[in-house]
Amino acid sequence: MFLLIYLIMLILVLISVGFVTLLERSVLGYIQLRKGPNKVGFMGLLQPFSDGLKLFFSEQTYPYMSNFIIYYFSPVFMLILSFLLWTLFPYSFNVYSFNYGFLFFLVCSGMGVYGVMFSGWSSNSKYSLLGCLRAVAQTISYEVSMALIMMCFFLFIYSFDFLNFNLYQNYWFIFFSLPLFYCWLSSCLAEVNRSPFDFAEGETELVSGFNIEYSGAGFSFIFLSEYMNIIFMSLITTIMFLGCDYSLLFFMKVTLMVFWFIWVRGTLPRFRYDKLMNLTWKFFLPISLNYFLFFSTFLCITLGVY
Repeated sequence: MFLLIYLIMLILVLISVGFVTLLERSVLGYIQLRKGPNKVGFMGLLQPFSDGLKLFFSEQTYPYMSNFIIYYFSPVFMLILSFLLWTLFPYSFNVYSFNYGFLFFLVCSGMGVYGVMFSGWSSNSKYSLLGCLRAVAQTISYEVSMALIMMCFFLFIYSFDFLNFNLYQNYWFIFFSLPLFYCWLSSCLAEVNRSPFDFAEGETELVSGFNIEYSGAGFSFIFLSEYMNIIFMSLITTIMFLGCDYSLLFFMKVTLMVFWFIWVRGTLPRFRYDKLMNLTWKFFLPISLNYFLFFSTFLCITLGVY
């Protein structure tokens, strides 16, 4: 039954990825004063399915000079890692008992760097290599501050299990940690390579970044992996900051966070690369460290009093 529930959840996540792409194209269309996809099906609702069929049935090409096995394996590796992340979805009766869910999240998100690195390097293209190098440096840098921000809130629930946010979050954690929330949102954008931090896919100078040589199913897997990570980061943001209550409102908050990712893409221009690195090492890291020291000291004093 646990495996069946997990498989049903993965199917629903894959369907939701399709509709997130439709939402993104529609929102970006209205931001740029155009309609977006509205022809296939009622109000364009069948557009994700036609796009998916086109991608999976289009020709799979590969560079003649590529490292063939790694080139084919890396998109599958990225997709499997995204699937593994979704095992952390905190059901009230959890599919898997994840007492150390936070550590599992850090391991999976850290391994995601290797998928990007392998896919960029194995193509043997200078553009994909440049894209993957920038993505790896960016992801590793932002993981440090992101882990510290998460540790601040896991102090308050006395465990590494995401499920416990439902028990301890009587008041939303965003109310006493607004600066950390802003740092977290920027780190999420950098972690999933989204605009304005999309240096891995800087179309103006790198054509399409690390996935330039991929077509057909390979590109689809990378695409699915990226959007699954976006939905998952929206879920984690809602769980940690906006109340973890598993009502209809909870899923509306997740949808709002996904909309925010799209809204930022349509609004902000791309950062300069040196400013991106300065942002995490000179601003986010000191802020998250200070908050971590403050919260841990506060908890030690409070526990000592009681």
